Amino acid sequence: MNSKATKQPVTAEMSHWAAGLKFEDLSEDAVYQAKRFLLDSVGCALGGYQQHDVVLALDVLREIAGLGSCTVIGSGEKMDAVSASLANALMIRCMDYNDIYWKQDPSHPSDIFPAAMAGCERAESDGRELIVGMVLGHEFEQRLCEAAFPGIRERGWHHATLTAFVSPIVAGRMLKLSAEQIQHAIGISASRHCTLGAVTAGKLTMMKNTVDPMATQSGVFAALLAAKGYTGPEHVIDGKEGLTHCFGPEWKLGLLTDGLGESWRITQCGMKAFPTEALTHTPISATLAIVKDNDLRPTLIQKIHIRTTARGADILSDPSKYDPHTKETADHSLPYVIAAAVAERQVTPLQFTMAKINDPVIRGQLRKVEVVADPEIEKVFPALQRVVVKITTTEGEIFENQLDYPKGDPRNPLTDREIEEKFEALADPVMSKRAQKRLKDAIWNLEKCGSVRELMGLMKADK
Repeated sequence: MNSKATKQPVTAEMSHWAAGLKFEDLSEDAVYQAKRFLLDSVGCALGGYQQHDVVLALDVLREIAGLGSCTVIGSGEKMDAVSASLANALMIRCMDYNDIYWKQDPSHPSDIFPAAMAGCERAESDGRELIVGMVLGHEFEQRLCEAAFPGIRERGWHHATLTAFVSPIVAGRMLKLSAEQIQHAIGISASRHCTLGAVTAGKLTMMKNTVDPMATQSGVFAALLAAKGYTGPEHVIDGKEGLTHCFGPEWKLGLLTDGLGESWRITQCGMKAFPTEALTHTPISATLAIVKDNDLRPTLIQKIHIRTTARGADILSDPSKYDPHTKETADHSLPYVIAAAVAERQVTPLQFTMAKINDPVIRGQLRKVEVVADPEIEKVFPALQRVVVKITTTEGEIFENQLDYPKGDPRNPLTDREIEEKFEALADPVMSKRAQKRLKDAIWNLEKCGSVRELMGLMKADK
C-alpha cells in the first residue's frame, strides 16, 4: 500500500492532542502566564471599549447579533457566541496593545482568547477550562508562526490567515467537540479565510485591527457548524491546494506537532509596553533612553537616525507614515512614534488621539527621523529585534544607543505590577477601583473560578 495514501493529515494530530488536553497537563508556569496574558488582554479590551471603531462595530452587532449566553466585555450585553467573540476580540486588538510573538511570522495570540471565553460560557465551564483554551491558542498560533520559511507575511499575506487555523481548535475544545469534529472545524474556518497583507501596508484603516478578530469569529462559527456534523477539508494544511501547496515554498510542518506538551509556547510570548506595532518597540525604548538620560529637548535635536530591519524601513516608514492622519497609521508609523517619544517623553494611548497626531510639536519632529534598513540587523532577526538609534543635536553632539529587544520581551518581561498598572490605566475611565480589584483578584485566582460566566460578568464597565 502507498504510504502516502495512509498518512494522516497534520490537522488530525493537532486535533487529537487538543481534544485530550487537560488542565492537569499544563505546567505551573504555563498557568501563571495564561493569567498574566488574560489580565493584560482584558485591560486592552476595556481600553478598546472606549475606541470609535468598537463603538461602530457594536452598533452593527446589536442590529444583527442573535440572543445568546455570551458576554460582551465593557457593556455586559449578552450575544450569541459568534458575535460576542468578534466584539471581544476587536476590543482586545483595536489599540494594538496586546501580546506579540514574532518568529518567521508575527501574531497576537491573545486575539483568540474570546473564542475560549465564548466557548466556556456556552459550555458553562470553569476557570481551569478557560486556562486550557488560552494555552492551547498560544501553542498552535505560535507554532504556525515558526513553520513557514519565509513567513507568509513576507509573501504578502496577513497573520490573520494563521489565526483562522487556530481559533477553531480553541473554540472546538471549549465546546467539547471530538477530535474529528475539531479537525473538520479547522477545515471549515481555514479554507475560507485567507487575509491580504494590504491591511497593514501604506495608509492604514480600521481593518488593520479587525481582520484577526474576524478570524477568531470564523473559528467559533466553524466549531458550531462542526458540532452539528458539518464537514470541512481535513487536508487544509498539507494536502493538495492546502496551505503549504498554495503559499509555498518551504514549510517545516514538524514544528506544528513535535514535542507537544513537553514545553509551552505561552511562556515564550511577549507583551507590549507601548500601544504600537511590535517592531517600533525597540526603537522607542532606545530613543526614550537617550532623550531622558541626556535631557534632550525637541528644539535641541537636529536628526534621529535609525538602523533597523527591512520591514521597519519599508512598511513602517513609507511616505504615508511621515504624514499620518489616522490612529491606525500613526501607531504603525516608526517616524511618528519616535517623534512622539522625543516630544512627549512617553508613548501611551494618550499620544494617539487626533489632537496629538496633529500636534505641531510632534509634527515638527517627523522629518528629523531617518530610517534605513541594515543588512546586518536583518541577519539576526527575529532572534534579536536589534536597532541602533543615533541622535545628533543642533550643537553637533552625537548620542547612540543599540538595543536587541524591547521591554515586554520574554527576556525583559513586564512585571506583574507593571501589567496591573497598564490594566488600571486602561480601565480607569470606565471601571471603578472597586470593580477593578474584584476583576484582578478573580483573574489572578482563575484556576479557582467555578464559572467563566461569572468571571465575564466582572468585566462590565460601571462608570
